[in-house]
Amino acid sequence: MIKNLLFLFLLFSSQKILAQISPGELSRAHSQFEGISNCTKCHDLGSKLSDTKCIGCHKEINFQVQNKLGFHSSKYVNGKNCWQCHGEHFGRNFQLIRFDEKKFDHSVTGFELTGKHSPLACKQCHQQKNISSSEIKNRKNTFLGLDQNCNSCHQDFHQNTLGNKCEFCHNTSTFKPAISFNHDRAKFKLLGAHAKVDCIKCHLKEKRNGKDYQKFTGLNFSNCSPCHQDAHKGKFGNDCKKCHVVSGFKFVNKGSFDHDKTNYPLIAKHKLVNCDKCHKGNISVKPVFDKCFRCHEDFHKGQFTVNNLQRDCSECHQLEGYSPSTFSLEKHNNLKFALEGKHKAIDCKSCHIKETKWQFILGDVKCINCHSNVHGNEISGTFMKDDNCISCHTVDGWKIINFNHSKTKFDLTGKHKEASCKKCHIKENNLGEIKYFFSSVKSYCEYCHNDVHFNQFRDGDKTLCERCHTSSGWIPVSFDHQSTKFPLEGAHSKVECRKCHKEILEQGHKFIKFKIDEFKCSDCHS
Repeated sequence: MIKNLLFLFLLFSSQKILAQISPGELSRAHSQFEGISNCTKCHDLGSKLSDTKCIGCHKEINFQVQNKLGFHSSKYVNGKNCWQCHGEHFGRNFQLIRFDEKKFDHSVTGFELTGKHSPLACKQCHQQKNISSSEIKNRKNTFLGLDQNCNSCHQDFHQNTLGNKCEFCHNTSTFKPAISFNHDRAKFKLLGAHAKVDCIKCHLKEKRNGKDYQKFTGLNFSNCSPCHQDAHKGKFGNDCKKCHVVSGFKFVNKGSFDHDKTNYPLIAKHKLVNCDKCHKGNISVKPVFDKCFRCHEDFHKGQFTVNNLQRDCSECHQLEGYSPSTFSLEKHNNLKFALEGKHKAIDCKSCHIKETKWQFILGDVKCINCHSNVHGNEISGTFMKDDNCISCHTVDGWKIINFNHSKTKFDLTGKHKEASCKKCHIKENNLGEIKYFFSSVKSYCEYCHNDVHFNQFRDGDKTLCERCHTSSGWIPVSFDHQSTKFPLEGAHSKVECRKCHKEILEQGHKFIKFKIDEFKCSDCHS
């Protein structure tokens, strides 16, 4: 009996002493530290609970605090002791972590739930497979151990080729398109027409490690050929930017493009021509350049088309300019009309511009095609057959006359041979106009010569000059006084003409009177 009382006393006493040392049972999470010998693992001797010892065990919390990460570095926790939120000695079933998931402000963790993250339940992210920390990996019902890298929860479709800063390209609202991506941050900036190209054109899809993969890194852009087909087959090298610009393939950098490397080097005025004048519609279009008329309009409107074949402009023109023509005198002399004499110095347009048009195929080559017929109808067809002037003129000059006057009805003899043509054939009127007379010229003397005898020897409608004069001179060598009404006989034959034939004034004209009306001796002899 006494022994039983002693046992009950000791048992009651020990429980009272223990209650004075430990305020209660530890939670299940800390149950391994139960007992007086383990108190100092959490408490400083003779003092309160030590935060230092808490984070000494909870290294993941210490890491967050030291690096100012997560909820334990927020304004809601900063400056508080651990035991103020996580009480102990309240029994095995006491919950050390208590918060309402629906009301919890996730932004205080440093990871704000936005976009498609916002409606997710906590357990969709906070689960074992997403915990990266090995110290927390096997814990149950923990919210720790996650990092903020997207790859900790999401599959990395880029297979570690673009790093772990997914936010550089994506946001939480949608994965595609990658609206946060700025190609200017890449090594290859999208300029000009490149900015309009669909991504898939350059970033091809393939299979890698058995999974769908789109290649965004490791692309070769040292030159254009990895993406663009070389239409020139390597002829101009692989540095396309020497000729082309990113604004478009049709735009060519004229300043650096060397056209001499093409099959048609640009010479003279071709250097000044805009590319699109020859490369119609597209710079890649190769124009046919075997003949000038491939690019140039036929200015001569088919005049040099023979048997449906157009002769090339290069036969007459050069690249330095259309004018002057390179059609030489030698070439012209191979034509039907050779250039001789004065014609050699004539400008082409003098013959080949008709009204306002150039005309080179002239058909029949006649003088009057270029020269005016100043003679009108004065030259008969006998001497100007087919309107050809060569009966009288030569190509050495208009003033050089080569006409055989004997072919006319008036053969030139005596002094007439020395006379200038214009003496008989050119007249100038009171207005100073020059008129030419040929067929209308009469053959009798007084048509050209003045009748100094004032009709003394006129017979009918003409004066018979030839009775006394010849073309050799005015001396009347043909005159026979014996055939007159007063033959010269005796001493009369020795008398000078002027002794009998005196100069008289009649009707205002002075002339020598040859026709004496009466032959009385007293008229001459006193």
